[in-house]
Amino acid sequence: MKIGVLTSGGDAPGMNAAVRAVCRSALYKGMEVVGIMRGYNGLLNGEVIEMNAKTVSGIIQRGGTCLYTARCNEFRNMDGVLKGKKKCEEMGLDGIVVIGGDGSFRGAADLSKAGIPCIGIPGTIDNDIACTDYTIGYDTAMNTAMEMVDKIKDTAQSHDRCSVVEVMGRKAGYIAINVAAAVGAEACITLEKDYDLDEIARRMIESKAQGKTHFIIIVAEGIGKTDYITKTLQDLTGVESRATVLGHVQRGGSPTLRDRVAATRLGYHAVELLEQGIGNRVCGFRKGEVYDVDIQEALSMKKPFEDELYDILYKTAF
Repeated sequence: MKIGVLTSGGDAPGMNAAVRAVCRSALYKGMEVVGIMRGYNGLLNGEVIEMNAKTVSGIIQRGGTCLYTARCNEFRNMDGVLKGKKKCEEMGLDGIVVIGGDGSFRGAADLSKAGIPCIGIPGTIDNDIACTDYTIGYDTAMNTAMEMVDKIKDTAQSHDRCSVVEVMGRKAGYIAINVAAAVGAEACITLEKDYDLDEIARRMIESKAQGKTHFIIIVAEGIGKTDYITKTLQDLTGVESRATVLGHVQRGGSPTLRDRVAATRLGYHAVELLEQGIGNRVCGFRKGEVYDVDIQEALSMKKPFEDELYDILYKTAF
């Protein structure tokens, strides 16, 4: 067999570990492996490299993706998918492992339907893929954000300030709620939960009257009102407030142990499926165990928010 591996969409720490696992697992099983550069764009342009054990040596600890990544509008329509199929046939590919998020999986589903078996591996820092309990990159991003907020907290305490910190999570608040709990934030604002700035301000004022002098408010990126929230809380409480947007620092850095191990397990399972001629599946974790599910079924799932943790944070914040 000959298989390809690509990374698509936003990069996430641990993608390189997944690429390594796919390559090494395939070589162990006697397969040929090619790395497809820059996602589906690279597939359509035939931008590939032959991969061997040396190609992936020393990448397990590196952030980003050695195969680079890009979004591909052309692959959103059937003409692009059929062009991709033709490229696969020209290169003699029997299947592709796609490491990315929901958008990447839609492309993998279309390509599988066209006759090229594809297996998806969830790689996104947002942990917003419903078919899996955990996505590659999530743990690293949370730890990076936590470390940054800890540093911000030091200066907030020194200056009697409220620091409103925006973390990533365009459509999901999983990073926000976990980081908020980890740093002892006074409030967490996400898309999944209604929020009341007057109520947050009231609790801040009550806490200030009891001697508290600094505050941390975590805001998920998808809210899109970090500056407004900061100004409003300052006006309501009289506490000097500053906004900090952590941004793409959360995407980078060496992946944590959890992300490296998760990527390795998922990469190995993906190759096992292709070895059996199985495509149109997404690998993931369910109660700690690796499993796989039909891509269309995976895309239709909705992931519940961490309501219990949100409630605990509210009750322990002040």
